[in-house]
Amino acid sequence: MDRVTSRTIEITLGNIQDYKCGYTEYVRQRLERIETQQAAYENQQKQIADIEKFIERFRYKATKAKQVQSRIKLLDKMDKVEVDTLDNSSISFRFPPAPHSGRVVIEGSNLTLGYGKLEVLKNVDFVLERGGKIAFVGRNGEGKSTFVKSIVGEIEPLQGEIRTGHQVIIGYYAQNQALLLDPEKTVFQIIDEIAVGDIRPKIRSILGSFLFSTEDTEKKVKVLSGGEKSRLALAKLLLSPVNLLILDEPTNHLDMASKDVLKNALLQYEGSMILVSHDRDFLQGLTEKVIEFKDGGINTYIGDVYDFLEKRKLGTLQELQSRHGVKVEGADEGRPSENKDSYALRKQQEAETRKIRNRIHKIEQEIEELGKKLRAIEEKMATPEAHTAEISSGSLYADYAKIQTKWRSSKHVGRN
Repeated sequence: MDRVTSRTIEITLGNIQDYKCGYTEYVRQRLERIETQQAAYENQQKQIADIEKFIERFRYKATKAKQVQSRIKLLDKMDKVEVDTLDNSSISFRFPPAPHSGRVVIEGSNLTLGYGKLEVLKNVDFVLERGGKIAFVGRNGEGKSTFVKSIVGEIEPLQGEIRTGHQVIIGYYAQNQALLLDPEKTVFQIIDEIAVGDIRPKIRSILGSFLFSTEDTEKKVKVLSGGEKSRLALAKLLLSPVNLLILDEPTNHLDMASKDVLKNALLQYEGSMILVSHDRDFLQGLTEKVIEFKDGGINTYIGDVYDFLEKRKLGTLQELQSRHGVKVEGADEGRPSENKDSYALRKQQEAETRKIRNRIHKIEQEIEELGKKLRAIEEKMATPEAHTAEISSGSLYADYAKIQTKWRSSKHVGRN
């Protein structure tokens, strides 16, 4: 999102906020805005409490009647500072402990995989040992999902054999997993039909952790959104302890916060894992080995996804879709030459970075000055007895709102 967008519109709790920046900067600016709002809100609440105290104290004193009425009018005219609320609801879960399995979890030798006469992968050898965590990457159509389907038994190898290790229990999340849910069943029924033992009394609690309210649990699958179906499919996967997780593009239809929570759960998962994904940031830190599917075979890289990208001289996994991102025969230690698309993208990013830094530098002083003015007004709000005239006239709050708007605008320009 940071690479392809320069504007972020937040729709939450019935309101729209427009940020002239990418997602990561939006997150930072939003927290900063809320902190500023909170400080102004607390100061204003203190002013309101002091004014109400004065009114209550002198309400029936004739000599103070004019002042009391003035403060009552001030309260009526005062624009109340509101604080945006953070939506902290998100998926909250962790996978059950992984049962013990044999040392070798999955082993395939001399595999040829495909459909009829179409061979997608040929003469492939593969071993996954207990506790191993591997990422499958590569261009679309190179065989990642085909290989996964052969591991779980959905398709038979055209040649060779795939062996599942001793006591291996597979939990599989397919790209179309949400579409495999029975559309006529309710959310509750989907989970109820597989929940057994001690987990049964916890069904509604589990669904609640996946953001399904009591009312939502009675909805049929066919009326759910894509994100809701994905969350339900993940909840279904959670119920059974497994020691091999195979997730094929699990972040499709998940929002940013939900992806983060899923990643945190995977970081705590102790079993073996195969992840198929084009999401570089999601994969980071989750695996210790990357297998690239290319030209009917597989290449293994030790390290996580960023180690792989560095070795392949790529900026993103999406660049694998380009036919230029291929190895050069005889390249030093198997390293590929830098492709033109990657080089051009890197140069463009460097130029944009320099441009952004220059723009930020030019307005840093203005931002600092506006910040000083805001803090000065906040200090006045905190000591109303010393600034009665400004508070009574309402000019203090008007100035604060005006400067705050200009400060936000400067921040947006500097960061955009």
